[in-house]
Amino acid sequence: MSVKLKRQNKIKEILNNKFISNHEDMIKILGKEDIHITQATLSRDFAELGVIRTFTDAGTRYVLNQYESGKQIARLIGFEILSVEHNESMVVIRTLAGRAQGVAHYIDRLNKQEIIGTVGGDDTVLIIPNSQENVDKVVSLIKDMMMMPPHFKNKHYQ
Repeated sequence: MSVKLKRQNKIKEILNNKFISNHEDMIKILGKEDIHITQATLSRDFAELGVIRTFTDAGTRYVLNQYESGKQIARLIGFEILSVEHNESMVVIRTLAGRAQGVAHYIDRLNKQEIIGTVGGDDTVLIIPNSQENVDKVVSLIKDMMMMPPHFKNKHYQ
């Protein structure tokens, strides 16, 4: 796991378990976990994670915005898919090298009834539709992920 991924996972954990009202508090808590970052890096991490500031009865608080986070992921997934092919019973996606497992995981998280499951290799994802009748529907879903403008792609991540 990369340093950035570990740091961002720790940020998500902290946001889910503590009331964080400013960047300085987050930087101090991360420092206690031996994660030393600048305010600029924290700002970038917040943007990538979809962290927003919200107002509560107890004051201002940073929280993970599921809508924004899903939108960021959908945007990345669309860029990682290179092509989609199918036969009568299965769908195959070609991805950037090393990205197939991430794409497969994203597709699994869509929880579409038309998809039984996925298998992700290095640059290839196998999608198993629940029936032959739904192969075209699954292909259409994947093509939409590839071609939609980023601000609309989030509709699939729900």
